[in-house]
Amino acid sequence: MSPRRSYDQYCSAARALDAVGDRWTLLIVRELLGGPRRYTDLHADLPGVSTDVLASRLKDMERDGLTTRRRLSPPGAVYVYELTGRGRELLPVLQALGEWGAAALGERRATDAVRAHWFALPLLRGLEGLSGEGLVEVRLEEGEFHVWLGTESGPVYGEGAAPGEPDARLALDTQTCEAVSRGGLTLLDAVRAGRVVVTGEGTVAKMLREV
Repeated sequence: MSPRRSYDQYCSAARALDAVGDRWTLLIVRELLGGPRRYTDLHADLPGVSTDVLASRLKDMERDGLTTRRRLSPPGAVYVYELTGRGRELLPVLQALGEWGAAALGERRATDAVRAHWFALPLLRGLEGLSGEGLVEVRLEEGEFHVWLGTESGPVYGEGAAPGEPDARLALDTQTCEAVSRGGLTLLDAVRAGRVVVTGEGTVAKMLREV
């Protein structure tokens, strides 16, 4: 394991950057906010990262108390990485960075990789304040994912259909989702304009239909 680098400054921001300031670290956190992931899954959903860099970052994050590694019970019997409580506390940091960086998104470039679940955090931010807790399934042209509202532990989102009956189902096209991610359109305004199809009988669905 490489020696820990430090700014050696008595400043909370500098201390935070000692742990998460390296390239790829916060994007690994983004992936692990969706729950435990295998190394191969992380590598597949972080296009551009080398195997050596990914392995190094994961070791550093484990050393710094942001992640843990555990072996699944048979028949899986593979190792997965997951966030600790301290690692999960980076959720509002990533949301703030995403909001700050939204203006830099612009139109999607031909060279840009995309995964459906990368839209989970912007959409989750757009749903905050609607209800105490709830499970929302989202269908995009790129695929499906689901997000949990109001949860203080466990995954924030997951890939694929919701594991059970969701409180709401949202369907929206790529242009609408990109506009919400760029901050040019709020999710609630997109619902009002009919650009998001809301189905379901849960509290979240009813609240969205009433906006």
